[in-house]
Amino acid sequence: MILSTEYQQRRQKLMKTIGKGVAIFRSAPQSVMHNDVEYVYRQESDFYYLTGFNESEAVVVFAPNHKEHQFILFVEPKDLTKEIWTGYRIGVEDAKIVYGADIVYPINELDEKLPEYLVTGDRIYYQLGRDLYFNEKIISHWQKLIASYPKRGSGPVALEDSNFVLHPLRLVKSEAEIAMLRKATEISVKAHQRAREFVQPGRYEYEVQAEIEHTFRLLGGDGMAYPSIVASGENSCILHYIDNNRRMEAGDLLLIDAGCCYGYYNGDITRTFPVNGEFTPQQKDIYQLVLSAQLQAIEQVKPGNTYNQFHDKAVEGLVEGLKELKLLEGDSKEIIEGKKYEPFYMHRTGHWLGLDVHDAGSYKKDSENWATFQVGNVVTVEPGIYISPYIKPVEGQPEIPDYWKGIGVRIEDDVLVTESGNEVLTIGIEK
Repeated sequence: MILSTEYQQRRQKLMKTIGKGVAIFRSAPQSVMHNDVEYVYRQESDFYYLTGFNESEAVVVFAPNHKEHQFILFVEPKDLTKEIWTGYRIGVEDAKIVYGADIVYPINELDEKLPEYLVTGDRIYYQLGRDLYFNEKIISHWQKLIASYPKRGSGPVALEDSNFVLHPLRLVKSEAEIAMLRKATEISVKAHQRAREFVQPGRYEYEVQAEIEHTFRLLGGDGMAYPSIVASGENSCILHYIDNNRRMEAGDLLLIDAGCCYGYYNGDITRTFPVNGEFTPQQKDIYQLVLSAQLQAIEQVKPGNTYNQFHDKAVEGLVEGLKELKLLEGDSKEIIEGKKYEPFYMHRTGHWLGLDVHDAGSYKKDSENWATFQVGNVVTVEPGIYISPYIKPVEGQPEIPDYWKGIGVRIEDDVLVTESGNEVLTIGIEK
């Protein structure tokens, strides 16, 4: 659980970072599944990170230079008629008490009140996202203040993306966040264990998916962190396969990429294993190759190493292994520089993990230099080999014998950067 004191600390860090600026964050919209049926609501991650507030139609403003109010919330007022249908809202009065805002206004007063706070800053921090209507609203307020600037000599003269001030703060996880990630990964591990027990020839991929997602909820998770991938046979060569409708057969590999969301924090695990419990010789060779590359890559996740090092180590291991299997040939350096391995391995080896599955934060310091791992970063490590039935080798590389085709293997773990190196949070599920 994230305590109110931690949300307060996050806000203080943000306001210190923006200095003389003003930052604005918009809640996620309520999405419609079809007609008048709505999806389960999920708050926008930046908004939630700073407030813990989980309702739509809200705006938060941070104005560190305002004399009275630095943390300002705009929320929907209570409406008992609507609440009979859609659930209770906290309302204006209680939001101030529960979330610790300096002041809370009804959302319909946003246009009236917002300029009072914007004028206190020298720039506006706001991420121009998918809400085009709200983007235009912010730009309009900014343009009006620019037009009146000569009369005042103060106000925001620039509009900057809030991602660049907030997301570096999100990259380093607190102890409370790590505890949430531990719980999300613990439940994810148990769901994968249940899937492995349940799988057998003749069952359908969706039956395995049902067992996994049932386990997420049974153990207290919020549900799936992303659409579960349960990919048997040739489907294992499709990176984001989610149809999950094939009947599994003896001799198939089954690739499961599934993670649980717990308190907005996410697990992300992939395991690949034979449906009937026995690898074919070719499946075993590819599996061992991917596993070796993954273990080598995990060793590179530690403080001071740059973000590209674990990917580069994985690629080196995969290329050497593919050469041994005569699926690639030639000088390893030339293969890597020419990306001749990409028909087999076409994605990066990992991503940040946290409130978002592909979590906030830059992977590079600038165009030339990669980010450096810090204690408290959490990253996935997920190399793979995918030999599609339709694979076409790069010019000058060997033709692929049919007995390799249709084999897809990915192995993914969630790794925390610690002072002494790293900790694999998903260690509880066998490889």
